[in-house]
Amino acid sequence: MQYEFLKQFPKRMKHVGAYVLLFANSSQKGIWKQYGFQKLDEQMNVIFAVMLYLMEQSLKEENCTIDDIGAYLDNLNMRYFEKGMGYGDCKILGDFIVNVVLSNEGKAMYFDGFDFEQRAYRIMHVSYVANKIVYVDSEVRRTSYYLTEDGYNLLLSTLEIENNMKLTIHEMIFKLHLEKQSYDKAVDDIKNVFNLLRIQLQKMEDAMGRIRRNALSYSVAEYETVLEENLDTISDTKQKFQSYRELVKSRARELEEMDVNVRRLDEREGEKLKNLNIIETYLNRTIDEHQKILNSHFDLKSLYTRELEQLSQMSFIRRFSMRNELYEKILEQPEGLGRMEIFLRPLFGNTPDKIYNLKKSTELQRPLRRKGAEDSGDVMEFGDDAWMEEEESRRQEKLAKYEKSLGFLLRSAVKAADSRNPGESADSSPGETAKTAPGGIVGEVSLEEIREGFRGGHGGTVEMDAGGRLSEREPEEYGGLIPNVQIFKEIMVELLRNREIDIPKLREERREYISEFSGGFQLNEMLLDYAETEAPRLEKVEVYRIEDGKVITFEHVKDETGAYRNICCSNVLIRIMERDT
Repeated sequence: MQYEFLKQFPKRMKHVGAYVLLFANSSQKGIWKQYGFQKLDEQMNVIFAVMLYLMEQSLKEENCTIDDIGAYLDNLNMRYFEKGMGYGDCKILGDFIVNVVLSNEGKAMYFDGFDFEQRAYRIMHVSYVANKIVYVDSEVRRTSYYLTEDGYNLLLSTLEIENNMKLTIHEMIFKLHLEKQSYDKAVDDIKNVFNLLRIQLQKMEDAMGRIRRNALSYSVAEYETVLEENLDTISDTKQKFQSYRELVKSRARELEEMDVNVRRLDEREGEKLKNLNIIETYLNRTIDEHQKILNSHFDLKSLYTRELEQLSQMSFIRRFSMRNELYEKILEQPEGLGRMEIFLRPLFGNTPDKIYNLKKSTELQRPLRRKGAEDSGDVMEFGDDAWMEEEESRRQEKLAKYEKSLGFLLRSAVKAADSRNPGESADSSPGETAKTAPGGIVGEVSLEEIREGFRGGHGGTVEMDAGGRLSEREPEEYGGLIPNVQIFKEIMVELLRNREIDIPKLREERREYISEFSGGFQLNEMLLDYAETEAPRLEKVEVYRIEDGKVITFEHVKDETGAYRNICCSNVLIRIMERDT
């Protein structure tokens, strides 16, 4: 069998079926609401309270008739449930629980559990209660109810063993099966032991997480319980499991030597050897888990102590609101600005501890001017309308520079397309200003051509002559092509990143999707605005780096701070395609 953990699956499913059938018989019954038990929680509590009464009477070997159950429910209702029921109602409810919920109105109950070894479902009979005829006062004939084996198993499974006893009990069962050489059952036992240790470790990790978030949310009683469970777990478990591991190794070695030197193992002995190897694997994992619990035990103690000490120190710190205690006071009495050092001096009384952060040393360092630009977009809390208008004006001015620079590049290629030579074909080499493609007109221009169009190499604008070639005009600090270094760089990077931009697809996306407003530069939005206002025939924009090894230099270009710099970049080709009218 490939999955060993599915061997006992039908047995597990019978325990599950005991609950499933109980819920199925009880749910959707109107009698519950008739007597005030509206929630499923209340109904289940009453059912199991009746089952416990049946078990108690069965263990004492006393009769348990419907009259007895009705009196029991009536007593519970008066003392605890406080529903509007009398003895007669309680008797009817008890009869419903016993004969409908637990007995399924006398019909046999079955639950199918899949047997993975037989590759078929196994039909399993489930029965909670049985009955017998008894005579009350030697004359009156009555039906007495008692629990069956399934009923006992169901109730006993609901009462958990104390946590400090679980590991000991499973370890004892594992030892007995190991001594009897029932290795198939010992495999399940050692898995249960390992699971208990894993649960204990997980409980400690959860406790440490809660303490880190807020030590006050973790009570001293919970802390004491976890410590006691840890001590019970790590007291002598490691030594026991190490001795078990040596025993398992020796028995496995005996079987292996028999297989090699004496005779081949039969199927039963081979299964034993396989189970011994599984047990040894889980024993190794169990010992490792035990060591993790031991380490986490001391970590938990030190963490809880440290967090409580820090919380106790925080109680001596006086906190105040900067807005209420400083801003509001200054606005009421501006002359207090002359005595600000009295308020702020305690903040600088102690030299702060310097900590070297290794993460900061490996982070990518961003330019400070970019951080300054981001900070400039923060909204002030005072709600200054004039300041807001000034910021909006500054943003619009910056976007206008982006539009002017991008428009300059596109207009250069568009003018090349408008003034194309009809005799030129689309197979011409890159760098020629105008070509004709099937179904459209193609125009292109390179940064080298744009740079050559500026007179003297520092400033001016570019126009197209009648033949589609770039012509010079008077220098004007490169016109709108390069408002500053950062804007030009950002536009070129976005163009090269997109490479091919389909304008009709962008229009369709704008119609189908609602995009959030962005105050910054958006290449697609600007291309759509340009196509709608200046180039309605524009179909496609392509941008490629020309691998000719040339370096295009623009001298004396202003950056954002006003300083002059030189821009060196690769030669780039901007190509546009328009619809042929």
